[in-house]
This record gives sequence, structure tokens and C-alpha cells, in this order.
Amino acid sequence: MKAIRITQNGGPDVLRYEDVPTPEPGPGQARVKLEASGVNFIDIYYREGLYPASLPMILGNEGGGVVEAVGPEVSEVRVGDRVAFTNIPGAYAEYVIAPAARLVPVPAGVEMQQAVAVMLQGMTAHYLTHSTFPLHQGDTALVHAAAGGVGLLLVQMAKLLGARVIGTTSTEEKAQLARDAGADDIILYTQEDFADAVKRLTNGRGVDVVYDSVGQTTFDKSLDCLRPRGYMVIFGQSSGPVHPIDVQILNAQGSLFLTRPTLAHYIATRDELMERATAVFTMLLNGKLRARIGATYPLAQAAEAQRALAGRQTTGKVLLLP
Repeated sequence: MKAIRITQNGGPDVLRYEDVPTPEPGPGQARVKLEASGVNFIDIYYREGLYPASLPMILGNEGGGVVEAVGPEVSEVRVGDRVAFTNIPGAYAEYVIAPAARLVPVPAGVEMQQAVAVMLQGMTAHYLTHSTFPLHQGDTALVHAAAGGVGLLLVQMAKLLGARVIGTTSTEEKAQLARDAGADDIILYTQEDFADAVKRLTNGRGVDVVYDSVGQTTFDKSLDCLRPRGYMVIFGQSSGPVHPIDVQILNAQGSLFLTRPTLAHYIATRDELMERATAVFTMLLNGKLRARIGATYPLAQAAEAQRALAGRQTTGKVLLLP
């Protein structure tokens, strides 16, 4: 089969489109013939070595397709099932071996590309808005990168829960996408200081929660955007990791809360995985959630896809098609 592998860490040029043996499923495993794979910042972190991993490795941890073979002791899926997954390594390929218990059946009526588009990013938006800081009617949230893959889904879910959403984007084109998703106010951070704008938009009160996937370049000013006892939720670091902080800052800024969640801890069991995925798929099916696929690339062009994502040239979800 064809796959994208790295044998060393570095820039996009270390990605290699290679022939590798087609894997066979073992006990509790299934082999999935992939129809689409998600491109995410975590893939870039592994490529760069920011997240350590044994090399060589096949990149990617999100995808979907059809179960082609199952090993012994598998009861969760059958050959021919349409499934999607996240947090399973090796998705930049034509086939992937997955623990059957981590595969989610794709409901009839949901196209495979749409299913893949919401596995990591849709469930991330769900846990952020429903679990990490559960939004309620009247809450105000600041969403950084509001036109990104998670951002557009997060804006929609926040509005479904009755929150006011202030989003940040870099361009007017992206601002319009965020508005179309339901954002109440948009701050073009390339044209004005977002912390000053938030204070103006909230009459000096600040927001209840900041959902921040950017990290290094937004962290300090995001703290300034919070009301006393507000929540700073860092769930990504597209601009780089946040610097170490003196926790006394949280006291000085108003007894703030700070958390760095990750999806794996919110889908730790199969029951929770299925509950969260079902909730997201249901939103898709009833038309309350729209997943924007911003770009698709052939598997062989994974380097170009990662360059576009890292360069913030994309909106919505980026997919690789084997």
C-alpha cells in the first residue's frame, strides 16, 4: 500500500510517499480501507518532533473508510461497515489497522468526508463547549481562529447552547465564514488589538471563557480578556507552545482558571467515544451543524496540505484522499 512516512523530524520535505506492506489485523483489530484522512496540527507536531515518537512512522491519526478485514475477538464492527476514527496512528495511508473498539460507525446519511471532518475537530468542539467549560444561555465566549476547522464547529455549537460568541480571524474573508457560522462579533486581529476590542464589546466586563488553539502569540492578552473567575482553555498551539507562567498571574488577573485539555481524555472509554460521536453526528443529520471542508489533497501531496495548514491558508477541514 501507499503511505506517507517520516524517518526523521523536520519540515514538510521529510514526508515520503512510499510503498509499505499492507498490514494484517490481529486480535481485537480491524483493517480499514481509507476513503479520507484528516490533516491536523498534531500531525505537524509529530513531524517536527515537538511530540516525540518512534521513527520511522506513518503520520496521521484521523480518517474513515470501510472495514475490509477483522481479526479474532472483534465484536464491535463487521466487514463492510462504514467507520470513522480519531486518535489512531497511521492514517496517512491507503489502509490502517485500528482497535475495533475505537472505530465509530458512520450513520446512513452522513457522507464519509463529512464524518472524517468532525471526528477530531467536531468532538473537540463538543467537549470544549459541553464538558471543559459547559456553555449556557447568556455566557460570552472568545473563540480564537474562529474560521479554522475547530473554530467554525465551536462557534456553531456555542450558539446552539445560547452563548454569545466573539471570534478572532486574520482576514475579512475568514471573518465572513465565522459570521455565517453564527459568530455575533468578529475581531480582525491583524487590524486591532483583540484584548482592547473584547473589553469594548463587553463594556469592560470581559468574557466568561476563552477557547484558544493558537497558544504562544495569544495567551497573555487572552488572560486580559477574561472576567474575574473566567476560564482560559488552551487546546492547541498553532503559533507555538505557551511559555511557562507564574501561577500568581491567575490570582492577580481575577482568580482565573487555566486548563490545557486534550480530546483523548474526553473519549477515554468506548461509551464516552460513542456518546460524543453520536451527539456530533446527530447535529449533522438534523442540520444544526455544518462541517466545512476547506481543501482536499491527494495522499501524495501531504506536504502541500501541511504547508497550507501551517501557513493559515486554509479554512475549515483539510483532507487527504488516498
